[in-house]
Amino acid sequence: MMRKNSRKLHLGNIQIGGDAPISVQSMTKTDTRNVNETIAQIKKLESAGCEIIRVAVPDDDSASVLKSIIRSINIPLIADIHFDHRLAIKAMENGAHGIRINPGNIGNLEKVEKIIEVAKYYDSVIRIGVNSGSIDKKIAKEYGFSATALVKSALGYISFFEKKDFYNIKLSLKSTDVKTTVDAYKMISKEVDYPLHLGITEAGSAFSGTIKSSIGIGILLYLGIGDTIRVSLTADPVEEVKVGWEILKSLGLREKGPRIISCPTCGRVGIDIMKLSSAIEYELAHMDNPITVAVMGCIVNGPGEAKQADYGISGGGGEGVIFKKGKIVKKVMENEILEQFLNMLKEDGIK
Repeated sequence: MMRKNSRKLHLGNIQIGGDAPISVQSMTKTDTRNVNETIAQIKKLESAGCEIIRVAVPDDDSASVLKSIIRSINIPLIADIHFDHRLAIKAMENGAHGIRINPGNIGNLEKVEKIIEVAKYYDSVIRIGVNSGSIDKKIAKEYGFSATALVKSALGYISFFEKKDFYNIKLSLKSTDVKTTVDAYKMISKEVDYPLHLGITEAGSAFSGTIKSSIGIGILLYLGIGDTIRVSLTADPVEEVKVGWEILKSLGLREKGPRIISCPTCGRVGIDIMKLSSAIEYELAHMDNPITVAVMGCIVNGPGEAKQADYGISGGGGEGVIFKKGKIVKKVMENEILEQFLNMLKEDGIK
């Protein structure tokens, strides 16, 4: 897949767009005013691989504490602003590396211009967010709540920013509908070269939201579209990051941590694969090593089909085998498989 060559921006200590790696983003679910709780959640997200964090800034107190939060974290922080342009200004004054605004709900364009002037001064990135609930009324009347309407709204805002000589822009055009989202990003990517932030807005629970996000984000990434991603789930934000990384890993775009492959089980299986694969995934969750681990239930799907895996296990009938690159290196009792497998990784310097 050939990635679209977008312009490169600096966001805090990372780069986005151009040839920079596609970044995984999330958003805190804490009350931003609770500094300790917010920092603690961001730290957990950092450990999970989150590279950009967004926090809600609904009032003055939330904007005021950003300086304290930023001092205690290691990744760029984006302030999420709605309705009040003064909060965007205050967030940047307190150190936010970028802000996310929907120009359509800020009010008149004079207020947006004030945000732009402050962003120039602090060299802040502005993400112009357009979603199906905030399309320009005139455009919505003509095109409905469609991909075309999203794109035309975005292009209108971009034109205004460019007239004000501001180009430190990242874009997002999101809908809760996967097809509308995909169509909008495909259209906008042909019109501009600004970095694109991908996501399906209000995707849903950990189950349904993961499916919708994986399809929508996955299609676009496969087409070479996208520079940052956020999986929006009604769940622990750590799950958002984990899903985001799995999407990138499955497309071969980024590598982080182990890739677990396991058979779906059938009547031949003589070992509790569901329990074993879950245990291995848990034990290796903290690892950054990009290894492939196969967990197989019988000789049919054992070393043969999983010979490309760096490590693997299979078993049945009270026994198990541990293999590397398809070659059996150890036979163990079934109740010792997990322990022996983890010991092998330690011996090889993997864990």
